[in-house]
Amino acid sequence: MRRSAGTGVRVLLIRRPGAHADTHAPRPLQVYLASTQLGATALEHATVHDPKELLDLDFAAIGAGRPAGLGTRLADPLLLVCTNGRRDVCCALLGRPIAGDLAERRGTAIWECTHIGGHRFAPTALVLPSGYSYGRLDVTAAESVLTAAARGEVVLSGCRGRSTWSRPAQVAELEVRRLVGEIHVDALSITPVDGSWRVDHVDGRSWRVAVEERPAAPPRPESCGKAPGMPTTYVVTGVA
Repeated sequence: MRRSAGTGVRVLLIRRPGAHADTHAPRPLQVYLASTQLGATALEHATVHDPKELLDLDFAAIGAGRPAGLGTRLADPLLLVCTNGRRDVCCALLGRPIAGDLAERRGTAIWECTHIGGHRFAPTALVLPSGYSYGRLDVTAAESVLTAAARGEVVLSGCRGRSTWSRPAQVAELEVRRLVGEIHVDALSITPVDGSWRVDHVDGRSWRVAVEERPAAPPRPESCGKAPGMPTTYVVTGVA
């Protein structure tokens, strides 16, 4: 993970849903590389026998959206369900049953993964290669998310934004999506402009969205078992 620091690449560990001895990793290891870049999403798959093989990857080039030539290019999306109980026990308690049920229906399109953020919204999941994340999923909703992703679409219900953008930009994009009912993955681009966000549609329409960071009152636990705190959230204060 030190090799990826500052490159725009996020490293996640994955495993197949189900019971695990957690003693030795299986060989060969399954590796996926996703580019979430707007208009250039891509997903590659390879197998390696030693994780050290991945140290030769050019993480800076990957973060810039240049192909890595890692392995086979895949057409179908993946859904990674967070089951990281060390960070938040709810991710494990709520995420693992969903991952297990989905894996029975969708096979290797479903993986358990380490922390992806937003654990107070558990169970959470990440769609690759688009990079859209979801919270408070159930099996039906998660399957709908994966089906839509295969069509290049976004399910707006439960969507927490695209990892391509910063947190306030995610809020601005979702505001416009919900305003006009836009579900195509690459229909909108986001640009910071004078303290707000310009959201441009591929058809030429444009919106200016003002977003502010505010305390998420009333106090609430930020993860399972923790005392209530006052996390911050981003809210839309105006759309023009």
